[in-house]
Amino acid sequence: MSIRVAVVTGSNKGIGLAIVRALCKQFEGDVYLTARNVGRGEAAVKALNSEGLKPLFHQLDIDDLDSIKTAAEFFKQKYGGVDVLINNAGIAFKVADTTPFGTQAEVTLKTNFLSTRKMWTVFSEIIKSGGRVVNVSSMVSVSALSKCSPDLQQRFRNENITEEELVELMQRFVDEAKKGEHKECGWPDTAYGVSKIGVTVLSMIHARRLTKERPNDGILLNACCPGWVRTDMAGPKAPKSPDEGAVTPVYLALLPSGAKEPHGQFVSEKTVQKW
Repeated sequence: MSIRVAVVTGSNKGIGLAIVRALCKQFEGDVYLTARNVGRGEAAVKALNSEGLKPLFHQLDIDDLDSIKTAAEFFKQKYGGVDVLINNAGIAFKVADTTPFGTQAEVTLKTNFLSTRKMWTVFSEIIKSGGRVVNVSSMVSVSALSKCSPDLQQRFRNENITEEELVELMQRFVDEAKKGEHKECGWPDTAYGVSKIGVTVLSMIHARRLTKERPNDGILLNACCPGWVRTDMAGPKAPKSPDEGAVTPVYLALLPSGAKEPHGQFVSEKTVQKW
């Protein structure tokens, strides 16, 4: 039996770090903390070492395709693939940020949606049978969806939406935000929310594709909401600790062997939510 391996993106702090902490305690195998900045990543590993935990480190910047490919090749060579992948890396502008909304939209969508998509394009090739894939989305995707025009809501809820259509819609949002026309074109006034609509719908598309292309491999892929968590991103007033925020992502990562569901769902508080 080869050693099992779990990989968590953007995990040098916040919810990602808490996910690594929990996996070190619960996952039977090697757990990789990854970060774009080597110094910060290695410092986070040392912090967990001081708690008696032994995560490993690999550099991974999801905005850099070469970095993604290098990491994937490493896991393929060393472990024959990946058993658990948690796509946690993401960004959000603060409410008070004065960066023009069109720029915020472009930057936020690039990391949260396009780079998460790039991760799957590369890592889908090395996810092992019985693998678990968790895309960290947000309840903000649900509230943002409810603020979209009826036409957009219908398209984002359509079970036959293709990846190409979704990418086109995300690009349309960026283009219309840059022109200052996004609200009159039916979009909500939240770049983060739209980026997470993208992550949630992308997860459903990729799960359907897995069912079709690898029907006997038992891979489960879901999107989830960790809740409102006290992090640099969400601020100090949030009710949940990072360790509490890690509960649902870790639950999905550790779904037992042979489980058939959830798959292609949006999950919060360990419960499938209506999309």
